[in-house]
Amino acid sequence: MLSDFVRFVVVALVVLVALAAAVRALESRFAFFPSVGESVTPANLGVPYEKALLTTTDGVSLRGWSLPHPAPRALIVYFHGNGGNLSAWAPILVAINRQGYAVRAFDYRGYGASTGRPSERGLYKDVDAAVEWAWRAGGPNIPVVYWGRSLGTTMAAYAATSRSPDGLVLEAGFPDARVLLRSSPVMAFLGLFSSYRFPTAGWLTGVRSPVLVMHGDDDQVIPFTAGRALFDKIAGPKRFVTIKGGDHNDAVPPDPTAYWAAVNAFIASLTKG
Repeated sequence: MLSDFVRFVVVALVVLVALAAAVRALESRFAFFPSVGESVTPANLGVPYEKALLTTTDGVSLRGWSLPHPAPRALIVYFHGNGGNLSAWAPILVAINRQGYAVRAFDYRGYGASTGRPSERGLYKDVDAAVEWAWRAGGPNIPVVYWGRSLGTTMAAYAATSRSPDGLVLEAGFPDARVLLRSSPVMAFLGLFSSYRFPTAGWLTGVRSPVLVMHGDDDQVIPFTAGRALFDKIAGPKRFVTIKGGDHNDAVPPDPTAYWAAVNAFIASLTKG
């Protein structure tokens, strides 16, 4: 009887170890959806820009874009989501620039013209390089704002632990990866074996920069409730803005006037640290 129980325990442990190994071997394919190359640029959309080459501490080369402005109201350091590359995000970067902001953006490893392969730990190294580049390029008399969208909210939150910005914009974000898995019992179970955490709210512990959280109430990828949960966990000064009718991948918000009014009012309230 005992031997049968021991055999069962051994088999169960072997299955769990194999399952954990399989999940960790495949987790990057479920977390990242990069597109390689570079097609559309800000210049194609009528905005001048400069290319930059960033190098991480582990030797990965990252493509960066700098969109200057003759009289910037702030410097926006933009952390894009887990899909596409800078070319896919170019319309959004150009829209930010046209609101009167200088913009610095970059592609994570494995995206666009950047080398390497994406992983959660690897992306944090990419963010470290981007923060150093952005502050080196930023002017001393304007606020520096980290703006993250979707997975980029985790990266922006992490960036704030490296060097505190004057403000944070977190759009279509979530408190951590586990929140996104709870709607599916199978995914929630498999998530127990993943090494990926993306703890957006956790990175913000101790960060006291003002935060603007924005989330579409028609988001079909990251639920609106996840954005509210992230907001609730932020301890410092914060604002929440509902993007009425906004979905996750909108390049243009349903109500651009209201959207930009909220962004501009938040950034105007910031003081240079």
